[in-house]
Amino acid sequence: MNSSPLPNGRLLPDSQSWNSSGSDEDLDAEPALGPQGVVEFSGVLSKWTNYIHGWQDRWVVLKNNTLSYYKSQDEREYGCRGSLCLSKAVITPHEFDECRLDISVNDSVWYLRAQDPEHRNQWIDSIELHRAESGYGSESSLRRHGSMLSLTSATSGYSATSTSSFKKGHSLREKLSEMETFRDILCRQVDTLQKYFDGCSDAVTKDELQRDKIVEDDEDDFPTTRSDGEFLHNNNGSKEKLFQCLIHKGINGIDFKGEAITFKATTAGILATLSHCIDLMVKREDSWQKRLDKEMEKRRRVEEAYKSALSELKKKSHFGGPDYEEGPNSLINEDEFFDAVEAALDRQDKIEEQCDKSRLQRSNSVPSGDAYSTVGSHRFAEKVEEMVRSHMTYSLQDVGGDANWQLVVEEGEMKVYRREVEENGIVLDPLKATHSVKGVTGHEVCHYFWDTDVRNDWETTVENFNTVETLSDNAIIIYQTHKRVWPASQRDVLYLSAIRKLIANNENDPDTWIVCNFSVDHENAQPNNRCVRAKINIAMICQTLVSPPEGDKDISRDNILCKITYVANVNPGGWAPASVLRAVAKREYPKFLKRFTSYVQEKTARKPILF
Repeated sequence: MNSSPLPNGRLLPDSQSWNSSGSDEDLDAEPALGPQGVVEFSGVLSKWTNYIHGWQDRWVVLKNNTLSYYKSQDEREYGCRGSLCLSKAVITPHEFDECRLDISVNDSVWYLRAQDPEHRNQWIDSIELHRAESGYGSESSLRRHGSMLSLTSATSGYSATSTSSFKKGHSLREKLSEMETFRDILCRQVDTLQKYFDGCSDAVTKDELQRDKIVEDDEDDFPTTRSDGEFLHNNNGSKEKLFQCLIHKGINGIDFKGEAITFKATTAGILATLSHCIDLMVKREDSWQKRLDKEMEKRRRVEEAYKSALSELKKKSHFGGPDYEEGPNSLINEDEFFDAVEAALDRQDKIEEQCDKSRLQRSNSVPSGDAYSTVGSHRFAEKVEEMVRSHMTYSLQDVGGDANWQLVVEEGEMKVYRREVEENGIVLDPLKATHSVKGVTGHEVCHYFWDTDVRNDWETTVENFNTVETLSDNAIIIYQTHKRVWPASQRDVLYLSAIRKLIANNENDPDTWIVCNFSVDHENAQPNNRCVRAKINIAMICQTLVSPPEGDKDISRDNILCKITYVANVNPGGWAPASVLRAVAKREYPKFLKRFTSYVQEKTARKPILF
């Protein structure tokens, strides 16, 4: 960028505003204050890196209106990993996460998380303070950042104009140059005429003195009369002296008439040029006013577009960020989608391993089966009975025949089947798993699957849940949100969970325990914009088989076997790649069933058998 030197030695950019006389008075009146007076702010923030590594702690430094980050505080001497100039940055506190703030400059977005909301607010306040001290965003900064016309000059006249403002119209500048020339000529003429008038005044004074002297000399040399009557004059030449004194061919060779004509022409030229300048300035004022109106209209439109874009940005997160939305128009390909989901699930597995030891320390009593033998009386009683009959009729059917079940996993006694079903591009594959677990009863398995007091001991995908309504001793309505697995959106579920004991019609057949979880609506748990509402229809069906003990021994846990049938119909409520959903289901359902049954075995190993 080209620069022009100012009288005080500073450089002024060509786009900078200054007055026509070359003065930098306006610039000195409002100096560009920087953030040097603001204290440096630094600390640890979690920064979103990518979909594989997720959030990572970084040492972040706020200094001189610039935000920089380092891998750690000890590595500052090796240089920063990245930096953002905050002058044009957009700082957005997250709508739901109270510890998070997003900072974007054009296409670059930093996703940051503080350790608590108080620290986040401290960072936001410090960033805003640096931005305010930098001079950006204020009216006084317009002239310092390339404005051709300051707000003051736009309202009070054209006291400050850009050096490039005359590029298209040279008339006014030429006329001003003419005015300078006329001024010089006029000044010289005034000096000349003043000398002329001073010379005339001195000459008149000298003439009067000379005339008095000549009169005295004439009285002394009065002429005599000759005999012929003629006057006799002396030869001293006094009268010639008189005429020589009175006759002046201009003072100092000045042509008074010529100077007067030139003076008149000069003043006439000045008046004409001034008139022309006034006309040009009036036209220029109208032109600048129109340009100002256009610029104000453009600014209004840009502000509206910016607000609209900012609103859209909040709705749709930046590509690659932690809030990137899933959908059929997703820019991320299926391989990256799968890698991201798998990496997130692996991290959850590590967390589970660390927490498994503490989950078995709590004791929990299992109530008797009599409480679960009846349907109960509540508004969903008929729906519960309908679901129980449906699962007992269809879920226990053999997977052969025309059901199109495909065996996808087989690990020992556990087998997992799937039927591929899609509706409007959304994967709705029903899953069915069969398993045999030694040492536990169907009552115990269904109780731990239904009881919310131990839900977090074995369920690792749930972020939080709460009981919305207790319908009876064996039926409750639960709202739960599942942990988000980026880049998929977070899911929540509102469902009725009921546990039943079905008495066998034949005394030789085992009783059946069943837990039904199916989606319902409730006024106290309406869908929200934070999560995608999924729909579920799940059943855990268990039967206990007892092998006779040897001799007169009592029945022990070595003599019992629980046959489990688990069916799940899940509508994820939103689009995701079919291959990813099926791969995740194939991976997670066997892990869930093994983890849950192992938990039940460990919880009941030293307890009395409860049929």
